[in-house]
Amino acid sequence: MTSAPAVPSAMILPQSRPQSPGRLQDELERIFAAQRAASRLDPFPSEAVRRDRLTRLIDLLCTNQDQLCSAVVRDFGRRSAENTKLFDILPPINALKYAAAHLTPWLRPRRRRSNFPYNWVGGKSFIQFVPLGVVGNIAPWNFPLTLALSPMGGILAAGNRVMLKPSEFTPMTSDVLRSLIAQYFAEDEIHVVTGGADVAARFAALPFDHLLFTGSTPVGRRVAQAAAVNLVPVTLELGGKSPVLVSESAHLSEVASKVMFAKSTNAGQICLAPDYVLVHRSRRDALVSELKKAARALYPNGAASKDYVNIITERHAQRLRAHLEDAAARGNPVIPLFDGPESEDPRCLAPRLVLIGGEGGSIMEEEIFGPVLPVVAVDGMADAIHRVGSRARPLAVYYFGNNRAEIELITREVACGGLVINDLMMHFLQDDLPFGGVGDSGMGGYHGPEGFERFSHAKSVFKQSNFADIGQLLRPPYGARTARLLKMQIRR
Repeated sequence: MTSAPAVPSAMILPQSRPQSPGRLQDELERIFAAQRAASRLDPFPSEAVRRDRLTRLIDLLCTNQDQLCSAVVRDFGRRSAENTKLFDILPPINALKYAAAHLTPWLRPRRRRSNFPYNWVGGKSFIQFVPLGVVGNIAPWNFPLTLALSPMGGILAAGNRVMLKPSEFTPMTSDVLRSLIAQYFAEDEIHVVTGGADVAARFAALPFDHLLFTGSTPVGRRVAQAAAVNLVPVTLELGGKSPVLVSESAHLSEVASKVMFAKSTNAGQICLAPDYVLVHRSRRDALVSELKKAARALYPNGAASKDYVNIITERHAQRLRAHLEDAAARGNPVIPLFDGPESEDPRCLAPRLVLIGGEGGSIMEEEIFGPVLPVVAVDGMADAIHRVGSRARPLAVYYFGNNRAEIELITREVACGGLVINDLMMHFLQDDLPFGGVGDSGMGGYHGPEGFERFSHAKSVFKQSNFADIGQLLRPPYGARTARLLKMQIRR
């Protein structure tokens, strides 16, 4: 669930005094050094220690949910407490609980087969997952709690220390989170670093043992370049244009209900939100009609409904309006989904459909990240799949329908981070499934056991038997016995 393709701001938190570059760098390096020293002193935390850290973070979220909801609404201007609890507090709680429930088996050594003759008699091979050390997490603004804290399930279960850099676009939430983390955790366990783009740039350049970044593809490239200087491995959770493929076998009312929910939740400011819909041209107008009904059912009072969410900043709202103007200028009809006048709030943008007839312009080239949904008429599923395959690999693909041949084809041959059939975004909420992108939509994944492994080092261990010395067969001088051994082993 990545952040918008926005240009980073240099805004500093209102509660924070800007620091000189030198002092800022010194402070970042001091915190990093403290966490690295702590990880060296306790390189393999016990299961009890890891479980305690997971439990404390769950307690932080449960105990302070109202305070966190209040901070989030101050950042967005309008966002209901139910929205924040559903999508920004419950998901990290579930991820942390999942990690705690599976911690015991994750920590066990995993047996592997030992090759003859190197194991000779009784040699054993196994993998021990050990902590990496200090993990950095640069989190975005669109889900400022979920994307900052859900990865903690794998990171803390793996036994790491964490430095967290939340977004400057949600300064109130970041400031509250910083204060709460400081109450529940020692600085050398988890530490929150706040500030603007200058802080983020210096943060990304620290010699972490692993760096997680969630955000736009252009910024992700810069983060990867900064990390590469210190050979820091990265997990990049990016975005892209995630399509909806509507089969001729799909029920349009179901498609519309689920698509509109996914596109309007958080005002479409979700990297996994459907970016455009591909539907057979004979069914396009019927789908448009169903999408209008679905939008009005979700928000009876239109954009004034209490459950509708503002765009994060005026600048982001202006970017979306520029997309709409460009699309309309190219002859693509723009269809409002709510009746009545537009809100006077410049950060409020009601959902719209854009019927793409030819040249789509910027709206079909860039990730939208807002409540604007292009609908593209195609000649069939083969045409839809070809269009998806001709673009950069998306973070998700959504298929609606019941055609087994189409489902099998898309499952095996359409490259994407994740596939959801007859729903949208639900794979992110499945704690036992890895989540991540591919190509331009990211690299690496977390959630589930893959999250634990992502933030661990799989240490290979081989224990030789006490009953035989394989070295006597490998060491010179070589003779007839060696020749017999090689003849026996080197064969088809």
